[in-house]
Amino acid sequence: MALFDLPRVPEPEVMEDSAEVEAYSSAAAQSHLDAIDDTFVEHALGLLKGCERGRALDIGTGPGQIVLKLARRLTRWKFVGVDRSPGMIAQAQANLASAGAGLAGRVEFQVADGNRLEFPERSFDFVMCNSVLHHLAEPQNVLTEMARLAKPTGAILLRDLRRPGRLKFPLHVRWHGRNYSGEMRRIFRDSVRAAYTVPELQRLLDGSPLRGSARVFTHGSAHMGIERPFKA
Repeated sequence: MALFDLPRVPEPEVMEDSAEVEAYSSAAAQSHLDAIDDTFVEHALGLLKGCERGRALDIGTGPGQIVLKLARRLTRWKFVGVDRSPGMIAQAQANLASAGAGLAGRVEFQVADGNRLEFPERSFDFVMCNSVLHHLAEPQNVLTEMARLAKPTGAILLRDLRRPGRLKFPLHVRWHGRNYSGEMRRIFRDSVRAAYTVPELQRLLDGSPLRGSARVFTHGSAHMGIERPFKA
């Protein structure tokens, strides 16, 4: 490891603490997270050009906000959101219930482990995963599942935080976490420490079944990920 590299410190895989679930759902955090989620949604829509209808899977859906945003935009699509945390799924179902009748029958949320999902191969036209990779003890598993579950023509979008170098870390957390406070600020700091670097993510991609069909991208200085567009 180079002198100025920041060692990665893994996080727990599942958010079971009620304080963590509440922090993600708080009004203060949600206002900022909404704006970040919107950039993910726009990225997804760009990858799905030419695909008017389909079935999408969100691995690690949390409170389900991205699924609900996409479902409002993609009115001929069906969505499944999965998460290992019963608390997060309960919140997602509550958010769905308050979202209005327009999404009824097109969106469902269920407790499931993204490392080992029970859906058949090639079940989805779009598989996505947002801010989950840094939680996983075996990150290759989710990449394998995404490759297995997406149709050969299907789109894939995985996005996560980026871990900066040792010297940039304090300023990075202060700037990108400026809209958080209390428990949410702690969660963000720990998540950045648990995140990967771009070269590390490239190595994960190169060792996965997605190698050759997907590529690593960066989004600003805070995020990066893996993308594959829909093939008409």
